[in-house]
Amino acid sequence: MIRIRRTALPPDLADRLRERTGRLRAAGADCAGARAEWKSARAVRVRLTDHLTAMATGIRRCMYCGDGLGTDIDHFEPLAAAPLRAFDWPNHLLACSHCNSHEKRELFPRAADGTPLLVDPSAEDPYDHLELVLSTGVYEALTVRGEATIEVFGLNRPDLVRGRAAAFIRTVCMLRDRARLVRPVGLAEDADAETEAAEIAVSLLDQPFADVLYAMLRYRDLPGAEHVLRGKEVVEALADPALHFWS
Repeated sequence: MIRIRRTALPPDLADRLRERTGRLRAAGADCAGARAEWKSARAVRVRLTDHLTAMATGIRRCMYCGDGLGTDIDHFEPLAAAPLRAFDWPNHLLACSHCNSHEKRELFPRAADGTPLLVDPSAEDPYDHLELVLSTGVYEALTVRGEATIEVFGLNRPDLVRGRAAAFIRTVCMLRDRARLVRPVGLAEDADAETEAAEIAVSLLDQPFADVLYAMLRYRDLPGAEHVLRGKEVVEALADPALHFWS
């Protein structure tokens, strides 16, 4: 899970969301009423999906696991808990069907004082609460909220752990290849090498498990980075501004 930058909606779409929310409020809608109104708003959902897709990492990746294709608009705070937030833009995230229907579902744990425990990647940096162990692909919790987030989203289910560990090895290899392509060889510029280096940069962003590269970028300035990131060449490659997609 990585930080997602939420964009502003076009005024006309924002107005339609406010109109729908006003309709729910006037009707005193409960969860069932909110679901019915949401289901009837197909045109709105299509446009929201387009905006969420543009915000997502890679090729329309789930904002929770970073692996599956984001096919669903998830209400971060479920309609069962907050029916009036059905059309609240800050409450919408793009999720794969597995994370949405089999992991998170209607779960929304709260602390004893009522504070939500789940980390919203569009409102804060998950890495304040989670740490990815690159060599194993396992997420470790740094806070109680991190622990709840790992559990509810199933971030350490076996397929994700294995996928992130493989993505780390793949990313290391791609960074080494790219470093060799951009390293000055002589005075003459190599157009083919520049093109290939640019293609690798795009592929690094488009591949599943962008959280691996995200974590590597965060680790590169920490003590012991060369050991964790598999060498000085990788650490130096990560300093390239062209790879700082989330700056």
